[in-house]
Amino acid sequence: MSEVEEFATRVRALKERDGRSYEALGRRLGVSASTLHRYGSGAAVPESFAVVERLAGLCGATPDETHELEERWRRADLARRPPVGPSAPVADVVTAPASAPETAPGPVPAPVPAPPRRGRRARLVAGAVAGVVTLVLGAVLLPGHGRDREPRQRAAPEAKRTPPLPFTYTVSSDLWENGCGHTYLVDRPPARVAAPPVAVDAGRWAGALGAVDGGQTLVRLSVQGKGASAVVLQGLHVRVAGRAEPPRWAAYRMDEGCGGAVTPRLFAVDLDAPRPLARPVDGYDASGEEGRTLPAARFPYTVTAAEPEELLVSARAVRCDCRWYLELEWSAEGRSGVTRISDSRGEAFRTSGRAEGSPVHAYDPAKGLWITGTESGQGG
Repeated sequence: MSEVEEFATRVRALKERDGRSYEALGRRLGVSASTLHRYGSGAAVPESFAVVERLAGLCGATPDETHELEERWRRADLARRPPVGPSAPVADVVTAPASAPETAPGPVPAPVPAPPRRGRRARLVAGAVAGVVTLVLGAVLLPGHGRDREPRQRAAPEAKRTPPLPFTYTVSSDLWENGCGHTYLVDRPPARVAAPPVAVDAGRWAGALGAVDGGQTLVRLSVQGKGASAVVLQGLHVRVAGRAEPPRWAAYRMDEGCGGAVTPRLFAVDLDAPRPLARPVDGYDASGEEGRTLPAARFPYTVTAAEPEELLVSARAVRCDCRWYLELEWSAEGRSGVTRISDSRGEAFRTSGRAEGSPVHAYDPAKGLWITGTESGQGG
């Protein structure tokens, strides 16, 4: 199988895994269905890996699969390039000159009489002419001169620039539900785990301990347009980059939970599902004397520089240790695209259920230490 056919096979496998048609995938990637079909059939190889990388993300490829796909694209790209230089085989070019055919000895030609000696002035004129000819030939044959000679180094082709996004966004994922309730999984005994931090310091506390969100990860996505033109947010998709069994780490509860208002732009994600979806759910406003339900808001949304939008994603896991990210689908000013949303470090979010029988610890402020509970089962 050729390198181009191998690359095309990988592209078709991504498309078949996702289940959507070339037309549906093309709409989300901003390319035509025929273009994607040519990549999948081996009729063409994309000029850059960018569109294939977006396809891999859209179809849920893991980072390792994406890296392998990039290597296959690189080989296919090299294979489709025309050969540089003469098309004749090297063996036909680098050969010893053929020997001249042997002929019978003939008569020795008569010696040619020497030309008559010229005068001193004629010799001077001839020498001057030869010098001028030498200078001209030297200038022509110098590197970089002459129309028939290529320069030593070609200018590097200008890299294709990706147009900037028509919006800006920020991501926060070190959040606790209603600002106080959260669970972390930590591979350390209670004696080596510091007291719970305040919510604003949760990221530093978790990072220092190598903690993982236990059972739930909250992601706040704030999107704002850049100019006067509106940006339409078409959808929010969930891609799982990897699944594993929950680690047998202890659970540390930051609090027993508390009440509070929930933003109406709330999306619930079940990471244990084979193909998790971001489902809009009703919110609840507890700011008044009597709480009220806030109907779920659904896509599309419109954002501008003056009217930003904030989305809150609540992703839960019970049976898996899941690494995942979001994809924001958008359109603006005649363009469309899909932007990958990861954590503040550019890595996939990580949410894990709790292994059966692993200990649960809650902090006792009065005693200043972690108290081990007896709760069993999976979850956060």
